[in-house]
Amino acid sequence: MDERTRLRLDVSYDGTDFSGWAPQPSRRTVAGVLVEKLDLVLGAGTVVGLTVAGRTDAGVHATGQVCHVDLPTAVWREHEGLLVRRLARILPTDVRVRAATEVSADFDARFSATFRRYEYRVTDAAFGADPLRRHAVLAWPKSLDVDLLNAAAAGLVGEHDFAAYCRRKENATTLRAVSRLDWRRDPDGVLVATVQADAFCQAMVRSLVGAMLVAGDGRRPVEWPAGLLTRRDRASEVTVAAAHGLTLVAVGYPDDPAEYARRADLTRRLRVPAGS
Repeated sequence: MDERTRLRLDVSYDGTDFSGWAPQPSRRTVAGVLVEKLDLVLGAGTVVGLTVAGRTDAGVHATGQVCHVDLPTAVWREHEGLLVRRLARILPTDVRVRAATEVSADFDARFSATFRRYEYRVTDAAFGADPLRRHAVLAWPKSLDVDLLNAAAAGLVGEHDFAAYCRRKENATTLRAVSRLDWRRDPDGVLVATVQADAFCQAMVRSLVGAMLVAGDGRRPVEWPAGLLTRRDRASEVTVAAAHGLTLVAVGYPDDPAEYARRADLTRRLRVPAGS
């Protein structure tokens, strides 16, 4: 068997015209486009095992997505130092590979990750979202109070069962550790929520944002979002915020590469039930 090298790819994309990350028949997806162009540069079938840190939904953007692939070492040596520029020539303008870095075989883009960080952008301006930012900023029809938003966010930080905010999958845990959740209002008036956790279940970030927004505009008390954490099923009264306001901005990994395998093993034991 040929020697293989594992590459870490740092990827950015505008999710507007993608049906999410994961490959889907007859649909344009980030993974589908990326594999197609990698095959074109490196040779059909050369790349195997495309694994991503977080499968973003349709319409969600990324500036800090991470994935890994394996390819023959001889092929990597041929393209080393040139792959990013070669991909830039043929990738569509709404997806970019920003870096391609050789990593140890222990690195796993999904399971070695220590955190994922997202930002969600909302404007409460009377005129709505600026036309040049309409694909990345949600227009909210009511005035929002950043202090109320932060008060609502405070009760959601920590390790909790977020079943009320997740689309449940059979045999999958909804226990998550949120290490950061706060709001700021930027100088341009746009409100930005920063949400960081070890991992997220499907639709969790947008559900949390949806719950906080109705507290931020005064329609719900600030205690309401945290109060839903007692539920063991999805809360139907929570509206999932629109996908286009959400961006994956960073994925964290252990500083010491020697810790990649240990972290991956720990994550698998936490996230994958026995026998699944």
